[in-house]
Amino acid sequence: MKNTKIGRLLLFFALLPLCMIVGCGKEKEEYTKTGEAEFTVVEEADLPKELLDVIKEKKSEPFKLTYKAEDALYLAKGYGEQPSGGYSIAVEELFTAKEGLCFKTTLIGPAADEKVTTAVTYPYIVVKLMPMETDVHFLE
Repeated sequence: MKNTKIGRLLLFFALLPLCMIVGCGKEKEEYTKTGEAEFTVVEEADLPKELLDVIKEKKSEPFKLTYKAEDALYLAKGYGEQPSGGYSIAVEELFTAKEGLCFKTTLIGPAADEKVTTAVTYPYIVVKLMPMETDVHFLE
């Protein structure tokens, strides 16, 4: 009986560092804003065909995409399958930082009293910017 208690204690102390490592995640990255990024939200009808094809392929799951055309840089973020209509997406932030371009959006669900379609939807947003060579960071 004594060996069982000692064995459990040894196992506990052996696994404790592993639990501490797993519990410690990477801290949320901070970006220092250096400027504003001018953008326009692009309607589906105005998207380049290649980008629209990729979005249609990936829309059932959450996604983050960048697409570079000769005349523009497109940033797209999708929220995957949603159970109804009535969803919208707000651009919270889109700014330049020394680390690159930072893009943050929020999915807004339908109001409790809003009448919405019961069909499954796949909300996403695409913004268009001037072309630039930089890293893009999708913020949560």
